[in-house]
Parts: sequence; C-alpha cells; structure tokens
Amino acid sequence: MMTLARLALAAFVLVLAAPAVAHGADRFVVRDEPVSGAADLQARRAPLEFNLVGLHWQGSGRVWFRTSSSAGKRSSWREAEAEVEDAPDADSSEGAARRGWKLGSPYWTGPATSIEYRFDGRVSRLRAYFLWSDPAGDQGQVSARVAARAAQPAIIRRAEWGADESIVRARPYYASAVHFAVVHHTAGTNSYSASESAAIVRGIERYHVLANGWNDIGYNFLVDKYGQVFEGRGGGIAKNVVGAHAEGFNTGSTGVAVIGNYESQTISPAARASLVQLLAWRLDLAHVNPLGRLTWTSGGNPRFPAGTKVSLRAVSGHRDTGSTSCPGGSLYAQLNGIATAVSATGLPKLYTPVVSGSLGRPVRFTATLTEALPWTVTIRDAAGAEVASGHGTGTAVDWTWDASGTPFGEFTYAIEAGPDLRPARGTVPGPPPLEVTSLTASPHTLTPNGDGVGESMLVSFSLSARASVGLQVLDADSNVVRTIASSFSYSAGRASMTWNGRNALGHLVRDGRYRIRLTATSPGQQARKSHGVVVDRTLGHLEAAPTLFSPNGDGRLDSTAIGFHLARDAEVRVLVLDGESTVATVRALAALPAGPASFTWGGRNHDGAVADGDYLALVEASTALGTRTLTVPLRVDTRAPVVRIVSARHREDGHTSVRIWLSEAGTVTLRYGSPDWVGSREIERQAGYSSLTLPRATRVRAQARDAAANVGPRVTVKLGG
Repeated sequence: MMTLARLALAAFVLVLAAPAVAHGADRFVVRDEPVSGAADLQARRAPLEFNLVGLHWQGSGRVWFRTSSSAGKRSSWREAEAEVEDAPDADSSEGAARRGWKLGSPYWTGPATSIEYRFDGRVSRLRAYFLWSDPAGDQGQVSARVAARAAQPAIIRRAEWGADESIVRARPYYASAVHFAVVHHTAGTNSYSASESAAIVRGIERYHVLANGWNDIGYNFLVDKYGQVFEGRGGGIAKNVVGAHAEGFNTGSTGVAVIGNYESQTISPAARASLVQLLAWRLDLAHVNPLGRLTWTSGGNPRFPAGTKVSLRAVSGHRDTGSTSCPGGSLYAQLNGIATAVSATGLPKLYTPVVSGSLGRPVRFTATLTEALPWTVTIRDAAGAEVASGHGTGTAVDWTWDASGTPFGEFTYAIEAGPDLRPARGTVPGPPPLEVTSLTASPHTLTPNGDGVGESMLVSFSLSARASVGLQVLDADSNVVRTIASSFSYSAGRASMTWNGRNALGHLVRDGRYRIRLTATSPGQQARKSHGVVVDRTLGHLEAAPTLFSPNGDGRLDSTAIGFHLARDAEVRVLVLDGESTVATVRALAALPAGPASFTWGGRNHDGAVADGDYLALVEASTALGTRTLTVPLRVDTRAPVVRIVSARHREDGHTSVRIWLSEAGTVTLRYGSPDWVGSREIERQAGYSSLTLPRATRVRAQARDAAANVGPRVTVKLGG
C-alpha cells in the first residue's frame, strides 16, 4: 500500500445532491463531491453533524477519508473499503442503479462535522452519504426478547432498534431452506458504546437502502462487541429470508455481521459467545451440521461466475464466497473454532433430514443424530390424525413409508428423538405433477372411404406419471360420439391408441370436425388435453394408369390417366410434381361435381416433354372442411432398351448356346432358324449378362422391350453350318 504522504490530495466544494430524510432524530444527506481542482488540506464542513458515513466512487483508484468533530478532534485516516461483494444476487433487482460504482462500507465515526479525502489512482466520481443516527433515542428503549426455546438467543427485534420500515423497498424473498451461514464484519470502527449499537444498525439500514439501493438491510443478523444480537433484514428471524450480504450466495444462506473491524483486532469474548449461540440456534433450526461441508453453485459474482461450483464450510467467511477481506483476518482465522463451539452447543441435534419419494410411491425418511437415541417418524393427515409411523434406535434415522396406495392429499411428517432434540417437520412431497403432453393425431384428417388411405388414426400422447387414461371423440357440439378408452392404465412416457372413424354403434361418423379429448387420472390429480381432427371423405381412390409410361409418340403407352372419386362437390386441381416443384398443371383449379373424374397427362410440361424420371401426380380437393391431398407415383421412361448377342455356338448335344447383354430390365424376343425363321421365344431378363439354350440354329435375332413399351433395335448373328 502506498504511504499517505505519496497520495494525491484533493479538497472539495460540497454540493448538496439530495435532501435530508428524517426518521425521528435520524438524518440522512447525499452529496456528490467534485474530484478535480487544486489540492487543499483544509477539511470541509459537512452539511450536518453525522456519526456514520459511507462512500461510493467510480474509477480504479482507492479512497481514504478522515473526519473532524466540532471540537476539532481529528480521526485517523481510514480507507473506504469497497466491499463490492456485499451485493445482491445477479438475478436480483436490488442495487441495479448502483452498478458501476464501488460501494464502500458504512463507517461509524462518532459525532463529526467535517470530512476530507485522499486518493490513490484514478477516481472519476465520488459520492458521500452522511447519516446521523441518534443514539440518545435508544436509551432505555432496546430490550432483548427471548423466545420460548432456550436455544434461541436474546434478539433485539427491528421495532426495538428502530428500523425504518417506511424505506424498505420490497417484501422479503424466501429460500426453500438455509444450508450454510456466512460470517461478516461491518468494517467500521470498534470504538462504540453499547448504547450506540442500535444507532449503528439503524445507520447501516439507511445506508444499504438509501445509498446502495437495496431492498432492506443486507444482513440477516448483526452482533455487537458487547454480545447484543440484532435482527437484520425483515421477514422473520426463524424464516429463510434471502439477504443481500454475499453476492451469488444469498439464496440458501444466513448472513451474520459482527459490528466493527476484525482485520487485526480480536473479537470480544461476549461477541464470540453470542455469535456461537446465534449460529447454534439458527443452524439447528435448519438442521445443518456446523462442521459439515457442501458444494454450492454460485449465482454469479466477479470471483465466481454464475454456475461455478464452490466448496464451502457450513460456517464460512464472506471471503470464501467472493473477492473481499471480510470478515477480517483475525475473525476469519477463528471460524473453525467457532464452528466447533457451535456444534457442541445445544446437543443433541438432528442433521440433514432428507425425504425422498412422494405420495403414490414409497417415501423414505433419513437423518443423522449426534448421539444414539430412540427415534420416531410420524405421518399425519390434514386433520392431524396419525396415519403411519416408524421407529428405531441409533444415530441413523432410516424409515420408509409405503404410500403407494395412499389417497393423495396433504400429509405432514415429524422426525423426533425425545424432548431435548429439535424435531424435523415438513410436508410429505406430493405426487409428481400429472401432465399430458404432445397429444398428436396421425394423420390429422381421417378419410375412411375404403381406398386404404387414411382409414385409421393413431392418437399418441405422453404422460408425466402413471395414470388411468380415458380417450373420447367429440363432435362440433361437444357430444361424445365414441369412447375409445374409458379407464386404461398407462405408465409414464409415450403411448398411443387408434380410432377408425366409427361411432359407438360401429358406424362411420359423418364428415366434419371433431375433437380428441384425453383425460388422465391418478389419485388426487387429473389432467386433460384436446386435439382437433377432421373426418373428410371428399377425395379418394386416386389411381394412375399406367404409372409407368413412355410419352415418345410411338403409339405405345404415350400417356397416363389420373383418376379419382369425389364424395361431394369440390374445388380441384391436378399437378405433376418433381420433388416439391410443379412440372406440369394437368388441371387448373376449378369446381368439379361429386363423382368419378379422370384427367390425362401426356408427359409434357409448358416447354415440351419432361425428362425421364420419377414424378408424383397430386390431386387437391378443397371444401369447407379444408383441402385434402392425395398423391400417386408416376415414372416417365422414353429410352429404348438395348440388347446385344455376345456369343452364339453349337453344342455337341445339337443345341445352340447364346449369351446376351441387356441395358435394362425387360422382355427379350428371340427368333431362330436354319435357314428360315422356324421358332421364337420371349424371356424376361434383368439388366446385364445372361445365357440361354435354343434348338440348333444357323442364325439368331434378338430385340428388347421394357416395361414402358419402349422397343429397342434388332440384332442378328449367324452361325456356321
């Protein structure tokens, strides 16, 4: 650290930035201080007498300050420590307006009237928060309230230390549980009287809310050097209130601050005893082992980005969760000893109660006791009547309640081990939420017209838990026309049923719009989901004859007829597609009457003949029920097959062996004779080489024809004698 003699000095014209806020005798003033101008060692008078000050600044530099009383007594120079980790979690709106500022800790100065500053490095903006928190009003006012349980320490409640509830910005947030404690120091002076502690706490509340912009005081509890314990953030001392004391680690923790600076000074015996008693009580409420460790996921701060897994002690220091010296080197070094004392206070204890499973299945209860004791687990219903119990003896609680056949409802549990141990109580987890997801119908439109296309519909769905399923078909007036299933049991996961378009009497339903309604029921839960479907027999019986043709003008299979049937009048068009592209419009969109229809396509597009290949004939028929589409495959083949006689020879047995090659599958016509043509034969052959045997012949002729009636050239071969 640089010596004060080498620090840049700056004096300031004090500019009032906000009016004072009064609460009883307490006062609060905010001022922006200019950070340029001639150096001046003269202290400047503050706008009010103050006894607590906090500084915010921007820039990479560091700030020192000292104060003077009205009698001219100066304090020592103090560094305005930027406890930037004393901030809300990243997903909180607290302090959003203060982001970009370094937030100094609030310092109890005692009565002072002026202040001066020194800098090391660049400071671009400086804002001072002056507070007068009147300790006189606390005389005879603060009293410790002790709860019925002896393990709870005396706690000075918010109303007793004078919390200003009018400045609290929002209702408290609650975590599901407390898992660990974070110990802090306030980093202010250690020179204060017992009667001034409430004023310090009140000043910290005002600074955290009015200066830092937080919802309330950041800590859950505060302990002074005299052993007094103060309630911090409101919401209930025994509840899991989320504070603003350790950025990224606020949810699930309780924050306890010891008033004063414990970097080098030792915590007083009274403060240590109260801290031990407070943590023993608060962690026992949460059934946390003070000597335990845990892995916690950071919510995000400059040291631990969001999602970082951080190993913590159940009693951790603030520096374990972020880049800060808090709670000071001296206090931090004592945390292991403090945790040991906490674990030995208030025995016996019950740690880590865990409930696994849920209603509708076995539910297991486990916990650890600090000593071997007779234990019981009791289950009660909403009326308080006992419905089940288990018991045992030892340090390990482990009992399973078979709740598979239990009607769902509200059930509570209690894990107990005698009157001296704090029991663990809670609600038995309810069943997994029953949900119906991904209800689909394939095809969406049922067309039960006897052509074999769209005659049945597959209804598929997913369940989040095992349930009894009912599936109904409703018409446009919500009348049930068919119950496909009334009470069929399905496990969690994907399942399906089919509907063939018939009603309860087995007759086909009329064309129209319908709704598939699925109702899933498990004990205590029910979930429903619906999906619209259509029954439409408008278009059916699509055929193409032939599907393979050869539009080459040779008079053989030069066109194909695309035929279909309409059950009612419709707007119809007929297209030929190559993939998703239209290559020909066989019939432009026009009205057609009910009945059979047929259109011929000669294999031509607007530019002439289409290329050989595979196509789809598509028919669209539109009515008030929507557009129905059917397709049938077509193949255009204008290329003639080629046959070659590779070899021909006489055999000793008097026959002729012939070997041929064929360019594509087809029918080969063979003629043979000696010397006239005396015989012929037709054979089916695949593409490639093949052999055959003919009667003895002196010449052989071959010609090929494919399935599209394309005829190739004739080839002849002559054989000797």
